[in-house]
Amino acid sequence: MSDHKTMTLTLIVWRQKNANDPGKFETYTAKDITEHHSFLEMLDCVNEDLINSGKEPIVFDHDCREGICGMCSQVINGVPHGGQERTTVCQLHMRKFKDGDTIYIEPWRAKAFPIQKDLVVDRTAYDTIIQSGGYTSCHTGGVPDANATLIPKEVLDYAMDAAECIGCGACAAACPNSSAMLFTSAKVAQLAVLPQGKPEAAARVQAMLNTMQECGFGNCSNHYECQAACPKGINVKFIAKLNREYLKALFK
Repeated sequence: MSDHKTMTLTLIVWRQKNANDPGKFETYTAKDITEHHSFLEMLDCVNEDLINSGKEPIVFDHDCREGICGMCSQVINGVPHGGQERTTVCQLHMRKFKDGDTIYIEPWRAKAFPIQKDLVVDRTAYDTIIQSGGYTSCHTGGVPDANATLIPKEVLDYAMDAAECIGCGACAAACPNSSAMLFTSAKVAQLAVLPQGKPEAAARVQAMLNTMQECGFGNCSNHYECQAACPKGINVKFIAKLNREYLKALFK
């Protein structure tokens, strides 16, 4: 630590004991933080100081810390994941801040994502949407048979772009309507263009959209905040694809 210039930061953190607690912001000091710390490592340091002082640490979600799991759902200074392009909280480094900064940290704010404790929200709603999509019944045969089903590269690229969604919830947290359209459209579009997803396409899109509404998510009104906040750069073009798939399903 002595080889690097350190920072002292003021953290205004949302603390909430449980789903029924009203919650409130509390102020903490992050000391001896270097530009090489990730944001979550900075919180680790703060929690270590809190534990050593006999206080309850700040509860936050994390898993892989490699920008893949989508667990680190935090709104930093009013922006999901901190506002850096294609960056999750675990990929956000303290070099983006400077000594003396005040940082506001709070959980996702969406009706469908109830707060469990501090910075942790329940994102079961996303799992429910995926589960409602059901299964694929396309017979793919044995492993060598995959080469017999030729799929154009542009279709594969499109499907992979949609599949890049990690289900973190930033899109719904950023949307003024708390809409899950970007997430749902990524899951629908991914399968809609591939042979494996076509047999159940009509039933899938209707079920997922109905479930999305039942879970308490709002409607899309084209603010594009979802795309701006997405750490994987999921494009709103998939929402257009979702709408087309839904209209096709209605006609069927």
